[in-house]
Amino acid sequence: LLQKVFLTPAELKAWGWRIPFVIGAMLAIFAAVMRRNLHETEAFEEASRTVKPTGSILGLLQYPRELLLVVGLTAGGTAAFYTFTTYMQTFVKLSVGLTEDQTTFVIFGTLIFATFLQPIYGALSDRIGRKPLLIFFGVVGTLATVPILTELKASKSPLMAFLLICAAWIFVAGYTSINAVVKAELFPTKVRAMGVGIPYSITVSIFGGTAPAIALYFKSLGHEEWFYYYLSGIILVSLIIYATMRDTKHESAMHE
Repeated sequence: LLQKVFLTPAELKAWGWRIPFVIGAMLAIFAAVMRRNLHETEAFEEASRTVKPTGSILGLLQYPRELLLVVGLTAGGTAAFYTFTTYMQTFVKLSVGLTEDQTTFVIFGTLIFATFLQPIYGALSDRIGRKPLLIFFGVVGTLATVPILTELKASKSPLMAFLLICAAWIFVAGYTSINAVVKAELFPTKVRAMGVGIPYSITVSIFGGTAPAIALYFKSLGHEEWFYYYLSGIILVSLIIYATMRDTKHESAMHE
């Protein structure tokens, strides 16, 4: 987007590519300062006084069900997230056939749309619970992923591509908006950081990070549509987890 609006290609290659990194570094400093001045919640303060934190793997293994829940509820969501963010730019350019300019603005627009959905869905989950939103993502994601990606590939219109990707974000946001708080609500204070961090990182690397590579592999075989079913299948597996797990808003371990 910098190249399309502010910089020439030569300027972008010479020094403009550093701008996002500078902005990111400034935001990181701002976030660190802001975090130092934030007050902890009453529940955390109480737990800190009464519970001794543990950073051991042995302590973490006392919560096998919660560890497996993190893996299960993350798999489908992270695969969908990486598909409609990281891989989508490649898909729109190579498979849909849009130009570089069209691809840039379509993806930028859909990410802005997705950004606005996050607080809306988050506020909704505070009213109706986490589980309904996760199930919404699971059901619609399972049923709509293949039709959306199939129609997207057949579309040659930037506007239609934008609308179809936004349609995908309507259900993907059911996961992305609340997944962090759901995982945090699964574990008590003493193991929360490790309980969330370890299984989440492993699952993202397996199902999220590999999604673009798997999609391109299927494309190289001449069966790009296989990836649509692969993604839909992973979302279905997570849907089973969503349907059987507790609603962490109503049964949270945050106060333990």
